[in-house]
Amino acid sequence: MSASQTLGGPSRCGRVLGPYLDKIIKNAAWRKHSHLVSACKSTLDVLELLSDSPSPDVASPLFGLSSSHADSLLQPLILALDSAYVKVVEPVLDCAFSLFSLNLIRAEIDRPDPSSNNTSSLVSNNTSSVYKMIDGVCRSAGLGEEAIELGVLRVLLSAVRSPGVFIRGDYLVHVVRTCYNVYLGGLNGTNQICAKSVLAQMMVIVFTRVEHDSMDLGAPFRRVSVAELLEFTDKNLNEGRSIHFSQNFINEVMDASASEGLAEKNTQLPITSSLSEQNGNGHMQTSNKVDEMNESTDGGSEIIEDGFLIFKNLCKWSMKFSSQEHPDDQIFLRGKILSLELLNVVMGNGGALWRTNERFLDAIKQCLCLSLLKNSPLSVMAIFQLQCSIFMSLLSKFRSGLKAEIGIFFPMLVLRVLENVLQPSFLQKMTVLKLLEKVSQDPQIIVDIFVNYDCDVDAPNIFERVVNGLLKTALGPPSGSATTLSPAQDITFRHESVKCLVSIIKSMGAWMDQHLRLGDSYLRKSYESDTNLTLYGEDGTAPDYELHPEVNSEISDASTLEQHRAYKIGLQKGISFFNRKPSKGIQFLISTKRIGGSPEAVAYFLKNASGLNETMIGDYMGEREEFSLKVMHAYVDSFNFEGMDFGEAIRFFLRGFRLPGEAQKIDRIMEKFAEGYCKCNPNSFTSADTAYVLAYSVIMLNTDAHNNMAKDKMTKSDFIRNNRGIDDGKDLPEEYLGTIYDQIIRTEIKMTDESSAPQSKQASSFNRLLGVGGILNLVTGKQIEEKALGANGLLIRHIQEQFKEKSGKSESVYHAVTDVAILRFMLEVCWGPMLAAFSVTLDQSIDRHTTSQCLQGFRHAAHATAVMGLQTQRDAFVTSVAKFTYLHCAAADMKQKNVDAVKAIISIAIEDGNFLQEAWEHILTCLSRIEHLQLLGEGAPTDASFLTVSNGEIEEKTPKPLGFPNLKKKGTLQNPAVVAVVRGVSYDSTTVGVNTSGLVTPEQINNFISNLNLLDQIGNFELNHVFAHSQRLNSEAIIAFVKSLCKVSMAELQSPTDPRVFSLTKLVEIAHYNMNRIRLVWSRIWNVLSDFFVSVGLSENLSVAIFVMDSLRQLAMKFLEREELANYNFQNEFLQPFVIVMQKSSSTEIRELIVRCISQMVLSRVSNVKSGWKSVLMVFTAAAADEQKSIVLLAFETLEKIVREYLSYATETETMTFTDCFRCLITFANSRSISDVSLNAIAFLHFCAVKLAEGGLVWNENSKVDCSFNPVGDADASDIHTFTDKDEHTSFWVPLLIGLSKLTSDPRSAIRKSSLEVLFNILRDHGHLFSDHFWTGVFNSVVFPIFSSHSDKREKQVEDQEYSPASRSLHSEGSRWDSETSVVAAQCLVDLFLNFFDVVRSQLPGVVSILAGFIRNPVQGLASTGVAALMRLASDLCNRLSLHEWKEIFLALKEAATSTVPVLMTALRSMDNIEVPDNAQSYADLETSSDHMLTNDDLNDGNLQTARYAVSRIKSHIATQLHIVQVVTDLTHPESLSVDNIVILQGIFSFISSHAHELNSEKILQKKLPIVCSILGLSEPPLVHFENESYQNYLNFLQKLLADNPSVSEEMNIEAELVVVCQKILEIYLNYTGSHSDEQNSENLRVLHCNVPLGQAKKEELGARTSLVVSALWGLNGLDTESFRRYVSQLFPLLVDLVQSEHSSGEVQRVLSNVFQSCIGPIIME
Repeated sequence: MSASQTLGGPSRCGRVLGPYLDKIIKNAAWRKHSHLVSACKSTLDVLELLSDSPSPDVASPLFGLSSSHADSLLQPLILALDSAYVKVVEPVLDCAFSLFSLNLIRAEIDRPDPSSNNTSSLVSNNTSSVYKMIDGVCRSAGLGEEAIELGVLRVLLSAVRSPGVFIRGDYLVHVVRTCYNVYLGGLNGTNQICAKSVLAQMMVIVFTRVEHDSMDLGAPFRRVSVAELLEFTDKNLNEGRSIHFSQNFINEVMDASASEGLAEKNTQLPITSSLSEQNGNGHMQTSNKVDEMNESTDGGSEIIEDGFLIFKNLCKWSMKFSSQEHPDDQIFLRGKILSLELLNVVMGNGGALWRTNERFLDAIKQCLCLSLLKNSPLSVMAIFQLQCSIFMSLLSKFRSGLKAEIGIFFPMLVLRVLENVLQPSFLQKMTVLKLLEKVSQDPQIIVDIFVNYDCDVDAPNIFERVVNGLLKTALGPPSGSATTLSPAQDITFRHESVKCLVSIIKSMGAWMDQHLRLGDSYLRKSYESDTNLTLYGEDGTAPDYELHPEVNSEISDASTLEQHRAYKIGLQKGISFFNRKPSKGIQFLISTKRIGGSPEAVAYFLKNASGLNETMIGDYMGEREEFSLKVMHAYVDSFNFEGMDFGEAIRFFLRGFRLPGEAQKIDRIMEKFAEGYCKCNPNSFTSADTAYVLAYSVIMLNTDAHNNMAKDKMTKSDFIRNNRGIDDGKDLPEEYLGTIYDQIIRTEIKMTDESSAPQSKQASSFNRLLGVGGILNLVTGKQIEEKALGANGLLIRHIQEQFKEKSGKSESVYHAVTDVAILRFMLEVCWGPMLAAFSVTLDQSIDRHTTSQCLQGFRHAAHATAVMGLQTQRDAFVTSVAKFTYLHCAAADMKQKNVDAVKAIISIAIEDGNFLQEAWEHILTCLSRIEHLQLLGEGAPTDASFLTVSNGEIEEKTPKPLGFPNLKKKGTLQNPAVVAVVRGVSYDSTTVGVNTSGLVTPEQINNFISNLNLLDQIGNFELNHVFAHSQRLNSEAIIAFVKSLCKVSMAELQSPTDPRVFSLTKLVEIAHYNMNRIRLVWSRIWNVLSDFFVSVGLSENLSVAIFVMDSLRQLAMKFLEREELANYNFQNEFLQPFVIVMQKSSSTEIRELIVRCISQMVLSRVSNVKSGWKSVLMVFTAAAADEQKSIVLLAFETLEKIVREYLSYATETETMTFTDCFRCLITFANSRSISDVSLNAIAFLHFCAVKLAEGGLVWNENSKVDCSFNPVGDADASDIHTFTDKDEHTSFWVPLLIGLSKLTSDPRSAIRKSSLEVLFNILRDHGHLFSDHFWTGVFNSVVFPIFSSHSDKREKQVEDQEYSPASRSLHSEGSRWDSETSVVAAQCLVDLFLNFFDVVRSQLPGVVSILAGFIRNPVQGLASTGVAALMRLASDLCNRLSLHEWKEIFLALKEAATSTVPVLMTALRSMDNIEVPDNAQSYADLETSSDHMLTNDDLNDGNLQTARYAVSRIKSHIATQLHIVQVVTDLTHPESLSVDNIVILQGIFSFISSHAHELNSEKILQKKLPIVCSILGLSEPPLVHFENESYQNYLNFLQKLLADNPSVSEEMNIEAELVVVCQKILEIYLNYTGSHSDEQNSENLRVLHCNVPLGQAKKEELGARTSLVVSALWGLNGLDTESFRRYVSQLFPLLVDLVQSEHSSGEVQRVLSNVFQSCIGPIIME
């Protein structure tokens, strides 16, 4: 043992070489290997003398030794390897492995050029020995020993792994090929697996170095997984523990290299320095390498060049096919598969360099894509699986640079298999589904596919086709169709496709959440528990277009892409039209501007567009229409046939469309083709006719030769014979025609896409994109697999050419989008298929995992559609989940998947509540039904059993519900509620114990109970969590939530048979949960709740309404616990439902309940009530107007307590509450049901007025408002004054005073009197607080309306009484009010005016007008009241009134006098139509005769009423006029007389006197009145008295004026007026005596006649007029002589007539005698 330790000397290399050289010596055959043994011994001797140099030679291949020694020391190893002796080779391999692992060898190795003998030109002298050693190792692999094979693999992997050995170029390829050979010819499966693993690990090492452009990365390489390598192939090679052995084999080599080799930092290859100098630091990061490579002019460093070389060789090896002699050669097939596996490893580990280096991208396009194309026809499953795996790598990492290629491979590899539903290969389709599952887990890939293909006009709709294909797979083969799938395979496909769809929608949601930055609250927990999504890529890196945006990529917005997609959809729609009716399709495309309108543009479209039906193209171009002909000509002219053989040209021409079946159409097309061919080839035929005939002949030949129905085939001689003389009478060469014949017979002329049935739009688009006719044959395997060249080679070359063409076009630009709006368009494409797939699968499947997947899909789809605002789609998904809960169906059918659906809908509610909007209604309906079923299961009584008890009386008569026994324990119970649910009908709680028909069987009940046990999985916590979670909803979502909950609750409560309160109680809960939201949001919430409470509170179902109002009370109590700041109004808004229901409800119970609720809330939370006082008082106001006494008393009781004890609280923050309180009390005062309440309310008004006057309330100065008096009645607008005293609180008097003013019109006497007294007491006691302006408002809006309204009512009452005696009783109380209270009212008015005269002086006209109204009022007693009041007013203010104010008084009296005349005249006109009996007796005789008395029978009823009314009006009018005369006479004081006032007074007297005379002069009236009054039994109106009194007062006024104011009288010529009045009086008197002389002619001759004695009636009338005549004569007698002289000519005839007249009294004669003596006599004596 000690000897072995010293073998090899002190150097490190010696310590490694020594033991192995010794072993070689021992194992060698001395005779056969003597030279080897000698070399080993010599080497050992040299090693004993060598030691590590302190300054190592960097050119030496062995560390620490010189170059010369190194070559000699390695020579024995080379000799041993050349010996090919197993026992010698084995220790050499072990020694080489140790040297490489310990990093003791340093060299750069490349295979020498065979054409050059100078080895040093390619392999330096100092590394030639290392080269020979590795070359020997490679040769040793063919020795046929298992151990040797493993040793070779170990050495080669350690050599490639060693950072000191740079194996490059062809020699690296040689090393890889050696491992290939070991794999292909390995002695056992384990060695083959190890060879494959070594190759994969080499690929990882080489391309990792390429990625970093450095030999030493400073970090361990990634280890390959042997199990993953065997995923697709070689599983049969696994011999027991082969996989485990191979994995340990790889780990051993890599661990040895990592732990030992990298420990020595100074043992790195010298070339690394040179490489660093040449190409930069070997440890630079990738970003620096990119810049470095861009600066390189030779395409990159040697490391990168080696990577290119290996990659191209792998692609080349993968395209090798077996020879035609040995088509089943498995070696070629295994080599091909191994190459694809290594390419899969390379692409799977490709990094940023592949995506940024144009050379690598080109290599992928030119080599790898070609390999995929060539291997596509092969039916080997391993190849297909590897192709899919490689394609997945391309898609995930290189899609931005391979847009066109992916656009071809995706349909070719994926969609072709996916869309094959009836007869797919199970393994192929499973591979595709697994691929799609991986794709769907990367959200960015999904979005990029949609953006770059579905939104690209020239690309296939990959995303749409994937989704639709998955839908078809999920639905399975159509019923009745033949399929090769077994049921198990079909179910597997269905489950996997649903899984892919779920993953797609899940990834879309994750991408949306990431870009919307929704945060953790919207990243569902399910994302964490489910398979992790790679938001950027499989390896977690950023998308490839972000790493190299310069490679054909650009950032696009969603709007631009949507325009592209809309254009594409329109184009596809037009193509679809074309494929049905070509002409309409072309018209549509032109009208929508999808194509140009010229024939050339249409021809270009027909030639190049994707998806067109070739048969329809031919039909369209063969039409006779002018435009179609132009299109066909343009189509033919677009071809260039120059230099083409005729057969080749016609074949080229017909590849794009199918010739129509009609001969005329074919003729037109062939005619144009012939012209086009001859134009391109003018020397081909004599004329175009020749080409035309030949073309037609070729078509006929093609049909004949390739039609199976044709029996007698055309021979070559027949063909030649048929075409004789067609060249302008000459024959075409037979050889030429024969060649054409042979071409047609050998290869049929057919279109690029020759299919008997039209392809789908997507498939046709795909085929056109490829642009190759036989691509379907290439993909589907119709070509033989061995044919690497030939037809398939041409196809492949053509596809490559198309790749190159598209790389420079705009459609190859890769679009990257970050606008989340693109997701809306994706969802519009996929939501329908997903909904169908999830729904059908969930409905049909019973597998728990599958149904869970479907429900996950529903959840993710609901999330995505909800967040994106797709209302219809969101509602569709949510509604579907709700439907699958089966809660709306008979619960007896419920299964576990239905319970899972309930859980899913609860999850949707919690996770996506912010976006559900109207969909909340479906979710909340489900929750309501769950709670209903759970209650039934627990045996709890239904809500209806409680709601039917509405009051205490019913409670006493009806026993309380005891509930139903627990159904889960008693399965045979015939519970009517359960029966109803199981039978799917509504349960009416009122029929418990009554309706026993239609009972279900015990088995059905037991089945229902088992399903209720399933519902136990949904606990109360889950249900309540949805409502408690409402606190986390945003402001818009909570509004939608509340609206939906209100709808559900409304549906529950409005059930005619089974009302429920579950949602109502939850409404109260969520309102409580969300009370702490900001005021703006809570206000919107309450607006919804308020409408709901009002609507339900007005429900016809009394029990429901009571429950709702009680719930509102609970909520209000909770809300009133919160403090409200001043000047806010939300409490008022919150309590508004009480007000509205109180005002609108027709139910006494509801109104009483509201009053009780409000009373309880206010009295218990009085200190917290702020703005809510307004609503409280509005409720009490409504209660005050209620007809139910109990409600009025209950409300007034609370209001009384508020006014007495809490009035300061009510006005603490809102002074306008005081106004509301006044209005409420006034309403109580107006209450007709209880007089005591009204009187107490008036008393409280007085109390509030005292409080208001004392200022005992807390006033908020900031709450002063501009208050105005509202107009009352029909008052003139000029009388309406607005109060604007903002610096005082006097505005609060307005409603109080106006309310009391209106109360004075109450029909109840006590109320009228009390309100009148209180009103004027308040004004009297507190009027000193009012300003002048406010007093104006008080008079115009409070005081004057009292009298004006009563005046109008009194007049109306009098009219009604006169027209209808029966109406007298209706107004008797009001009349008594007038007679009893008018005096008091007038006195109060006068007292108020006198007390505040200085302030209210301006109101004098109004006051006088009121008193004048009293005076002219026809009601008995009111006139005297008015006279007394006016006289008192005038007497007390006599010295204080100005002449102008007196004038106002007099004008008012004048207006009163004149205003009654029109009414009287109307009454008099009504007498005209009354016919009285015509008696022969005179009027005088009628009065004295008792034999001719008239009765009521002499007049009809209508005339009686009219006559009665007329008589009444005349009497009242006379009384009014006399009162006015009296007042005017009494008010004539010296202080009041001015010229203007005298004129007014004179006018009053003159008017009334003249009016009295006219009234008394009516002949018809004089005739009819006595008769009418006699019939009616009424006294006659005092017409004579009226006339006498009016003239008497007028005469007295003039006489007094002359006596007291001579100057004014003289100025106004009062004396002449006096004479006129006297003259008028005398004339009236003489007319009645019949002695007045009229002038009969111009000579004034008096006619003599005899005086007839007067009758008794005349004498009585003259007696009544005597005093007036006497007064007139005394007045004339009082004139002085001069004055009398002036008027004697007028008076003397009258005096003479008086002398001649008969008088009833001697007084007239005595005064007349005195007049003659004192006045006439002196004039005569002169």
